[in-house]
Amino acid sequence: MVNIDWSKLTFSYTKTNTMLCCSFKDGKWSEIESRTDDSIRLSAFAGALHYSVECFEGLKAFRGKDGKIRLFRPEENAARLQRSAKFLGITPPSTELFIEMCERAVKENLDFLPPYGTWASLYLRPTLIGSNPQLGVKSSRECLFMMLCSPVGAYTGGNLEPIKVVIARNYDRAAPNGCGCYKLGGNYAASLCSFNIASSQGYKAVLYLDPATKTYIDEFNSSNFFAIKGNTYITPKSDSILPSITNKSLEQAAAYLGMEVERRPIRVEELAGFDEAGECGTAVVITPVYQIDDKPYLESDKVTSYKFGSADACGEKSLKLYRFITGIQYGDIEDPFGWCRFIE
Repeated sequence: MVNIDWSKLTFSYTKTNTMLCCSFKDGKWSEIESRTDDSIRLSAFAGALHYSVECFEGLKAFRGKDGKIRLFRPEENAARLQRSAKFLGITPPSTELFIEMCERAVKENLDFLPPYGTWASLYLRPTLIGSNPQLGVKSSRECLFMMLCSPVGAYTGGNLEPIKVVIARNYDRAAPNGCGCYKLGGNYAASLCSFNIASSQGYKAVLYLDPATKTYIDEFNSSNFFAIKGNTYITPKSDSILPSITNKSLEQAAAYLGMEVERRPIRVEELAGFDEAGECGTAVVITPVYQIDDKPYLESDKVTSYKFGSADACGEKSLKLYRFITGIQYGDIEDPFGWCRFIE
C-alpha cells in the first residue's frame, strides 16, 4: 500500500505503479506493454517533438460509495481522441483498445485509486504521439499510444471556491478555421503566454473571445465556459472551442433537472445579465467565477468588470449541477444516463 495523504492531493504528478504503451507500426498495433518506468525512449527526430503531432485525453476513475470502481464516459474520450487523431492524420486506437487500456491502467494502479469520501480520484491521461523520425512537415507514419495515470485531488474538497478571471482581447488560443476544437497539446501551449501574464496579475484563468471578430465568448485556457440565467444553462456555440465531455454532461444534467439549455453564440455584453458563470472540465467539473474583467489589452489598467453572486459562495444552480454530476461519479445517486463504466 502507498502512503498518501489523500486530503492534500492537488492536480499534479504522482508516480504510480505502471504506465501502459502500445505502438502502431507497419499498419498494426503491437501488444499492450506494462512499464514500471514512466520514461519513454523516442527518436530526437520524432514528429511529436518537432511538429506537435500529438493529441491527448483526460478522464477519471472513481471509487464509489458502494465500493465499485467507475470510469466516467470513456467511450466519449475514445471518440474525441479519434477525432483529434484524424485531424492530425495519424492512426488512433480503436474504442475497444482505448477502453481496455483504461481499465487495465486502473487495475494495475489500484493502490493509487483514492478511497471514497476523499473527493479525490485517479486521473487517466491517454496520449497519442507521432513517434517515427522525420524531417518533413507531414503526418507521422508510426505512433505511440500511452495510458498514464496519477491520483489527483478535487481542488476544493467539494466546496466550490469562486475565482476571478480576465478576458484577453489581445491574445487568442485558436485561429479561425484552425485546430481549437481538437484536443491537441499545441492549443494549450498557445494559451501559456497570456495565462502567465494573467496569473501574475492575480487571475486564475483567461477567457478567450472568438478569434475572428472578438465579439463572442469562446472558452477558457483549459476549460469550457458556461453561464446561468434564471433557470437556463447557457454555453457557447463555436467552431474554435473544444467539445468538452463535462460540458456535454452538464447540459444533459441541466435538462434532466428541469432547466432550459441553450448552446449558442454568446456576446460579451450578455455577461452583464447572467446570474452565475463558471468553468467546466474534467479536473473539477465546475469552477464558479465571481468576476470577469474585460481588458482591451491584458497588460492594460483599463478594465470593465462583470460580477456574479459572491466571492465567498458558489451559485445555487451551479452547485446543484456539480453535486448531481459528482453524485453519479461517486455512486451517491442513480446514474440515469448509463454514463459510468464499472471495472470489476
